[in-house]
Amino acid sequence: MCCESKRRFLLLYATQKGQAKAIAEEIWQQAGAHGFEADMHCISEMDKYNLETEKDPVVIVISTTGTGDPPDTARKFVKKIQDKTLPPDHFAHLQYGLLGLGDSEYMFFCNGGRTVDRRLQELGAQHFYDTGLADDCVGLELVVDPWIDGLWLALKEALQLQKEKEGMNNAVDVVSSSLSAALHAVHELNLSSEVQNLKLEDEGARDSDVLSQKLDDINLVAPARDTEPSLVHSVPPVSQSALNIPALPPEYIEVQFQDTQGEDPHLSSLISEGTTFEVPVTKAVQLTREDAIKTALLLELDIADTAFEYQPGDAFCVICPNDVSEVEELLHILGLSEKGDDFVCVKVKQGTKKKGASRPQHIPERSTLKFILIWCLEIRAIPKKAFLRALVECTSDAGEKRRLQELCSRQGASDYTRFIRDSNVCLLDLLHAFPSCKPSLSLLIEHLPKLQARSYSVSSSNLYQPGRLRFVFNVVEFPAGPSRPVSRKGVCTGWLAELVAPLLHPSKSTLDTKGESSSTEKISIFPRPNNAFHLPADPSVPFIMVGPGTGISPFIGFLQHRQKLREQHPDWEFGETWLFFGCRHEDRDYLFKQLRCFLENGTLTHLKVCFSRDPSTAEVAPPKYVQDVLRLCAKEVARVLLKDRGYFYVCGDKKHMADDVSDAIVDILSMEMEADKLEAMKILAMLREAKRYLQDVWS
Repeated sequence: MCCESKRRFLLLYATQKGQAKAIAEEIWQQAGAHGFEADMHCISEMDKYNLETEKDPVVIVISTTGTGDPPDTARKFVKKIQDKTLPPDHFAHLQYGLLGLGDSEYMFFCNGGRTVDRRLQELGAQHFYDTGLADDCVGLELVVDPWIDGLWLALKEALQLQKEKEGMNNAVDVVSSSLSAALHAVHELNLSSEVQNLKLEDEGARDSDVLSQKLDDINLVAPARDTEPSLVHSVPPVSQSALNIPALPPEYIEVQFQDTQGEDPHLSSLISEGTTFEVPVTKAVQLTREDAIKTALLLELDIADTAFEYQPGDAFCVICPNDVSEVEELLHILGLSEKGDDFVCVKVKQGTKKKGASRPQHIPERSTLKFILIWCLEIRAIPKKAFLRALVECTSDAGEKRRLQELCSRQGASDYTRFIRDSNVCLLDLLHAFPSCKPSLSLLIEHLPKLQARSYSVSSSNLYQPGRLRFVFNVVEFPAGPSRPVSRKGVCTGWLAELVAPLLHPSKSTLDTKGESSSTEKISIFPRPNNAFHLPADPSVPFIMVGPGTGISPFIGFLQHRQKLREQHPDWEFGETWLFFGCRHEDRDYLFKQLRCFLENGTLTHLKVCFSRDPSTAEVAPPKYVQDVLRLCAKEVARVLLKDRGYFYVCGDKKHMADDVSDAIVDILSMEMEADKLEAMKILAMLREAKRYLQDVWS
């Protein structure tokens, strides 16, 4: 190991999009100021640490991805510790503290962290510090900041007890029991629940890693008429407070412009998840009417000449670029408009104070500047506080400087949540709001995360349409607002809509002699199989599908697959199928009116639809939402789930639909079983555990 100090601890992180790594780096930076040395590694680098022989305390920061899975970087580690042959005292020597990151919008909140935590406990490891579960839905910092604050005392006590233990040659049992008692006395933080009730108090600049910024250090003149805070303006008490702001992250990237020419890397080099496939878009259909509130598109890809495989219910990822006009705008603000096509070499800065600094894996060592900004960096990412802290040093106007300090400070936490996080502010918005801020290119590479591929549910069956893959999406719109000067479309959905515009509205120049579009636009994709969201293995088992809006997408694949199976195996027994679909208006956004065909040929047994915004002249108003229709079919739903042991699938919006559907199922089970709500909730939990109540949801 590289750090042999008595005050050493092992710091491991498992990250999917960079959040856990950034938090681990914050812990690493603060460690020195508290007299500790953090031996930091990605959890996947198992050749650089060994938990089997680790004597010092271990701190683990781990995120959650997909439907409650550990991040990709933790897969090998999790597989290793899940080995059933490991004895229950395998990690009896290990003491650790774990910080899990998640989003309570999703069903399996912080399940990546919980999985590792639970397994380490099963193998005899002991907590030296309470587990923290941070919720991105309300702001990770609400748990992360106080968890890190309390970590140093816990480490000090753990290392002291370890030292005492090493100095004693006997009474091992006495020591271990005193260890347990002492640790319970030290830690009274309940960080894993009731995040909303946690309040941060200003305790002054207690630690040397926190800088105190006095009001009289700056020359800030705010208009007296502004009584409401905004992105660029604060009000008391924040505007009159001394601020606790994070330590300045050390610079570690150097960018050198080169005169040489060459070619940019292939897009496949950006993806570590496996094989990528470049496939043509063969068809595009707008499923909604022009006057619908949302625009839904169906795209068809030709995968016939590839090894791409999928099942109905699977997802796949699209590699997408940033908006070119936004990149041009960013280059203009940075003063680099003339250098976009120049090649740059990205290296680690010599003499950097950043421990274990390396060039980010998603940044090529050599490429054009535009390639980095278009394909590698998530320029729409919500800036983290560490980024804001770094931007302070690039800002010349005193008032703007102060406001950026407030937004990254402990005292400005609610302003950060309101005006940056909840407003989906990105770097461009900040640079417009704070025009004296002129960051360097290296700073952007250091702080902007990897541009993530976007995931979509498959809306077809390879059995029904061999060599074809279809998917459906809404074109995401972000309206202009106080913190966003212009409206924007989603990074991927906006790009796809623009890409297939010739297919949607073919002009004479894009039509071949047969009148068909000759457009051959290609996109790069890679598979992301879903382990559970598939049709029942036994075709005789009945199932219910709930998919309003574009949530119907995977169920089209289900029904196509079922139709083909019925044609190929007329002697098989097939269970009944239910589909609950809803949208705003029947004439504007009823995405798949051909569902009637599945009903007529017997593939679909029951189709229930509802339209939330259509007026009704009926004496009894029809149900507006899918959860209302489910309640009307309570007896049948309960029969399918309880008596017939069927499956229940939900796809679509988490916040405004999936939770309401879950509540409706609890009510139905309670009513039909004549049981109280708690008992019904237990039944639903059992259905989830048995993988018979399955969700594919997004927020």
